[in-house]
Amino acid sequence: MKTNIFHLFIVCYVLGTPGSNAQTVPAAAPEQGNPIILLGGTAHIGNGATIPNCAIAFENGKISTVTSMDELTLDPERYEIIRIDGKHVYPGLISPVSGLGLSEIGAVRATVDSREIGEINPNVRTIIAYNTDSEVIPTVRSNGILLAQITPSGGIIAGTSSIVQLDAWNWEDAVVKLDDGIHMSWPAMYRGRGYGSSSTTAVDPDYPDHVLELEKLFTDARSYYEKGDHEKTNLKLESMKGLFDGSKRLFIETGFVKEIVESIQFAKKHGVQHIILVGADEDAWLVKDFLKENDIPIIVAHIHRMAKRKDYDVHQPFKLPCLFMKEGILTGILYPGATGSMNLPFVAGQAAGYGLSKEEALQCITLNNAKILGIDKEYGTLEVGKSATLVVSAGDILDIRTNQVELAFISGRKIDLDNKHKQLYRKYKEKYDGEKKE
Repeated sequence: MKTNIFHLFIVCYVLGTPGSNAQTVPAAAPEQGNPIILLGGTAHIGNGATIPNCAIAFENGKISTVTSMDELTLDPERYEIIRIDGKHVYPGLISPVSGLGLSEIGAVRATVDSREIGEINPNVRTIIAYNTDSEVIPTVRSNGILLAQITPSGGIIAGTSSIVQLDAWNWEDAVVKLDDGIHMSWPAMYRGRGYGSSSTTAVDPDYPDHVLELEKLFTDARSYYEKGDHEKTNLKLESMKGLFDGSKRLFIETGFVKEIVESIQFAKKHGVQHIILVGADEDAWLVKDFLKENDIPIIVAHIHRMAKRKDYDVHQPFKLPCLFMKEGILTGILYPGATGSMNLPFVAGQAAGYGLSKEEALQCITLNNAKILGIDKEYGTLEVGKSATLVVSAGDILDIRTNQVELAFISGRKIDLDNKHKQLYRKYKEKYDGEKKE
């Protein structure tokens, strides 16, 4: 009986009760109709450049003009004109390695679908589980994040991610890049370690066995790829073929010096074409020359934290994006998890306070992330011919005090920026404002 009551409570919490004033997730926007032009404001292109007093036009979901109003040559009368004087225009922000749409309520197992049973699951596809009706997605959109890489978790090889835009009826409509990469957590070499530790404690006796298991898997996968046609399809090996022909990326998550070096050497030895280091931290900085030599892009995580070891500079986590970019390493930024990913622009803003300019920090969550994910031909900057996926904020989007996204477009479609947070604010504001009047 108690179990039934608990399940009923969860259903009511997620879906609302009959007769309640609970709101639903906003419906996906229709295709762009009339051509639109944004006039005034400052355009932050995403590649380091800015255009004050800008004019940005787009039609049929593509950007057709990016210029200054002083140099505008087209006839604005043909467009739906939106004045954005004093405001700021940005490319849609991109959240890599995200659990968005896979987890709704962390404490309720039935609403979490981010991992599969077992340690080796390259064939598990997150896109099938992606929930476009998640109430978390609109809250993330409201902070300017319009694209995300939906990523599995758990095990040594968690599965295959896909990249989506965040306004869709279903996962088929959401897909930007299907099955873009495989995610691997390199086995831990040591036990008893963690942030704040000055040294490791003991070698993990299972480490050689885990590496041997990966060795066999990648050897088999490479042979399977080279053979070509097969009478019977091996789903695990089939899913890995893209690593060897360059159509998929291998995202390696590890954070200790020896593991970083060994994991990258392992992947290169087996012929993986595109390798990305995820969660790069202070240890990755110690092997920066190795990363440069092997042309390894990195995605920095956990910027909002203390230093990894007690003998490191306390501000080192904040400085890492700047340090890596100054070395010429392609650097992106992520914010781990699902519900917290709305803070992505603010961690980039934190990096801007420690060496990066505001435009360089913006680049880490727009163009750089787009390059790392392989979608930079369509997204990541405000350029003619690219997707009209952009946001307009009343203030600096990287500053928690001024970030106020007022307009958002995905492929030219004007997105509804309402969400559950705003609905609850209006609900209780109305209640308490009414009580004051009485």
